[in-house]
Amino acid sequence: MPAPLDRRSRGAAVEAAARAHLLAHGLREIAANASFRFGELDLVMLDPGPREPCVVFVEVRYRRSAAFGGGAVSVDAGKRRRLVQAALAFLAAHRQYSNAPCRFDVIEADGDPDAPRLHWLRDAFRADEI
Repeated sequence: MPAPLDRRSRGAAVEAAARAHLLAHGLREIAANASFRFGELDLVMLDPGPREPCVVFVEVRYRRSAAFGGGAVSVDAGKRRRLVQAALAFLAAHRQYSNAPCRFDVIEADGDPDAPRLHWLRDAFRADEI
């Protein structure tokens, strides 16, 4: 039986699974773990979309079990506010995306971190709701 993963390794494994899931659904990776003083963006993806490309800021939330609610529940108002601030900083630093439509997605993950069950919540919240 393999040794249990530490928190950082578990997070990296779950984020890798989420990235692979999004890539398989046609999104392209722009950045991962983009860190700013007020928060970190787990994944920044580009969704080519049917009409125009959209920048997608993805928060990946892992829980060993979904018995007490999925990971999206833990993306509270404070976390959403920090994500929006980080997204604004990202867009300021990457001017080529500054006029693109944006959305905030959450990927809930549970179970085995090496092969987690994923639930993708597109447009989980909006910046103007903060």
